[in-house]
Amino acid sequence: MVTIVLAPHQVKYAEAISTLSSAPEIRDALGLSAEQTSREGTEGFITFIQEQENEGKQYSRVILDDQENVIGVITLKELNPVKKTGHIGTWIGYPYWGKGYNEAAKRKLLYTAFTDLDLNIVFAGAKKKNGRSQRAQEKLPYIKCHMEKEYPEEHMNLEAQVGEACILNVIEKETFLKWYHNKE
Repeated sequence: MVTIVLAPHQVKYAEAISTLSSAPEIRDALGLSAEQTSREGTEGFITFIQEQENEGKQYSRVILDDQENVIGVITLKELNPVKKTGHIGTWIGYPYWGKGYNEAAKRKLLYTAFTDLDLNIVFAGAKKKNGRSQRAQEKLPYIKCHMEKEYPEEHMNLEAQVGEACILNVIEKETFLKWYHNKE
C-alpha cells in the first residue's frame, strides 16, 4: 500500500492544487472553470474550506505522497451531526492515477469520519457519465453500490447539486471498521 499524509488546507498548497486541478482530466470531471482552478480561485477555495471546517460543515484534507508532493484533495462535506452522515469526494491529480492513492486516502479519511467525527454513514456519489469514478468506488470492498432507492432524498439532493444524473453509493461505519481492523 502507498504511503500518504492527509494535511489540513494551507495557502502553501495553492499552486500545486491549482496546477493539478487545471488539467482537463480533473477540471472537466469536477465541472470547474478556469477561474476556479486558477491560483486565485484555489486560494479562495482554501479560505472557503477553512471557514467551512470552523463551522463544522466540512472536513477536507490535501493528499500528500511520501515526498510531501500534493497529489489531490479529499473532502467530507454536508456533515450532519444529527443524522451522523456526510458525503465523501476525492480527486487525484492525473499524473498520480492508478497508483493506489485514492484507496489509501479514502481509508484514512473514512477512519477519521467514523471514529473522530462519529459518523454512521458516508455517501459516495458519482456522475453517471464518469465511469472512472464509478469503477474506483466499485473496487472498494466496504462499499454498497447503487443505493439510490434506499436513500432517495440523498440521491435527489446529489443530482440537484451536481446538475446531472448520478449514482449513489454508501459506506456504513460497522462494515468499514470491520474491514479496516481485519486489514491491520
